[in-house]
This record gives sequence, structure tokens and C-alpha cells, in this order.
Amino acid sequence: MTPPRPRNGNGNPADARRRLAAPTVAMLPRIADSLSFLYLDLVRIVQDDTGVCAEINTTQRGTETVYLPTAALSCVLLGPGTSITSRALATLARHGTTVLIAGSGGVRCYAATLPESLSTTWLERQARAWADDRQRMAVAIAMYRQRFGDTDIPTDTNLDKLRGMEGQRVKAHYRLLAQQHRIGRFRRNYDPDSWDTQDPVNLALSAANTCLYGIVHAAILALGCSPALGFVHSGNQQAFVYDIADLYKAELTMPLAFSLHSSTEPEAEARRGFREGLRLFKLLPRIVTDVQRLLAPGTDIATPDPDEQLVDLWDPVVGVVPGGVNYSTGEAL
Repeated sequence: MTPPRPRNGNGNPADARRRLAAPTVAMLPRIADSLSFLYLDLVRIVQDDTGVCAEINTTQRGTETVYLPTAALSCVLLGPGTSITSRALATLARHGTTVLIAGSGGVRCYAATLPESLSTTWLERQARAWADDRQRMAVAIAMYRQRFGDTDIPTDTNLDKLRGMEGQRVKAHYRLLAQQHRIGRFRRNYDPDSWDTQDPVNLALSAANTCLYGIVHAAILALGCSPALGFVHSGNQQAFVYDIADLYKAELTMPLAFSLHSSTEPEAEARRGFREGLRLFKLLPRIVTDVQRLLAPGTDIATPDPDEQLVDLWDPVVGVVPGGVNYSTGEAL
């Protein structure tokens, strides 16, 4: 006997499959539990009865289909030549996947969609630390120590002194790299009005840093943090991006730029070199770990309860209280 085909109330097998594929609260991905980024370009992303897939068309092999593990993805970066249907985008949103519109290689972030289910835990931690002057200074000092080692910092150090100490360290690093590559005196110069007259190292450094900003922006958005609330930088929608990017420049973009001191195409080679180095550097998971450690120092990040309420209420006395409760009677709504 042929087994009955699964049907929903409307008797449509396709609708039944879609209902089975709908995520539950427990299935929603959590940045704190696992982090998975996927970069796509030159593909068409569509939704069929089975799931979301990427279609690749080539002359030699025709149309190839690759299904995407949407429930396991925290962030999808869509590069040039990518198109996506509204049904596919809606499925990614239901699974809590952040979708970013990025440049080639995922090195620039132009726009982003944030899922409704994305937790505000890290945004709230960031806002509290940013709004409290003492906590903000503590985060700035932690960033400095991560960049330059666990050095002694005077107790009366303010942000002006910290910036001065940082400037001295960066200049010393520039001198060291200049000596290693035997290029004589180097001065960092960023002048958009005289872009083509700059030396190859400055051009390569600007190009590589722009790539780095895009990657950091993508990771910050995937965490649910605000790129605008910086701790050292301020007054710009990318302030926090600049803060976090500074943690990696001495290790990633500066050596790359100085290695291109004799290049005839320093910008293009810097972008290609950055993408190659990014695979070895494993930067995206590292950014998330560093942001969490800076915003919650010395705290064990607890695994969220999958059955917890997605939306809570704020109370100035007891803190967060569950939503969906009629507090006039104490009964659930």
C-alpha cells in the first residue's frame, strides 16, 4: 500500500514541507554558541520547496545548485553579481540570519538587514559601557593593552594621555617597518584630495584598512552591536568599527602595506593580499570573541535558554521581566 502523502489543512504537500522547515525558537542560531559566516558572489539565491539554494550558471557545466544551511548560518555576505529573491530573503530572516550587502571578497559593508530574533544582549552591554565614563575608559584601556601588551598604565591616565601613548607606539611601529623594508623615513598621510600623488605604502595602507573596516563592520552587525558607539573614536557612524579595527592593523594591514612599497598597483595588490591573509588570520571569529571580552570582561558567557522569551519588559527596580503577562492580574496574556 502506498503511504499517504503528508498534507496540511489545505491539502498541499509543498505547503506542508514549508511548514516543517519553519524554525522553532530552539532552532534559531545564537552568536554566542557558534559563529558561521558565508560569503557569496556571482550567484542567484532562490527558495524552492526544500530550502534556500544558490544557483551557479557556467558555460561548461550549466546550472548547478548548492543548498545553504540557513539554520546554521549567523551571517551571509552577498558580494557583487549576487541576486536574491524575496522568498529566500524571508527564509533567512525567519532563521535569524543577518544578511549583509558587501563588496568583493566581503571587504566592504554597504547595507545590512538585521533579523527580528537577533538578541540585544551585546548592544545593551555596549550601550551601558559607552554611557558610563568609568566603564568607557576601562574599555579603552583594555583595547590599548590588547594592542601593545599588558603594560603599566598610570592610574591618573585619561583618554588624552592614552591617545598620546597610542600615537607614540604606532609611530615606533612605522619606523620599525620602514627600517625592515629599507624605505627610509615614512610618514602616514591620508589625503583624498591628492590621492594619486601619495606613495605606494600610504595607498596600500588606505586600501587595506578600508577592507578591514568592512570585515569589522560585518562582524559587529552580526553581533547586534552598534557601529556608531565607539569608546576611543566618536562622532561618526563607524566609530566602534574604527576602535575594533585598530586592534588588528599592526598585525595585518601595516606589514602588508610596507611589503608593497615598490608596487606599481599598491591598492589592487593590497586588496588581493588582504583577502589572502584573511583566510589564514581567521579574523571574523576573532573579532566576535574580542568584542565580547571587551564588553563583558571576566564574565562567563552563559548559554541562552532556547525556551526563553524573545521579548522581555524593562523594570527599573528588578531589571528584566517576562513579556506576555498581564501584570494587573499576574496571568499570562
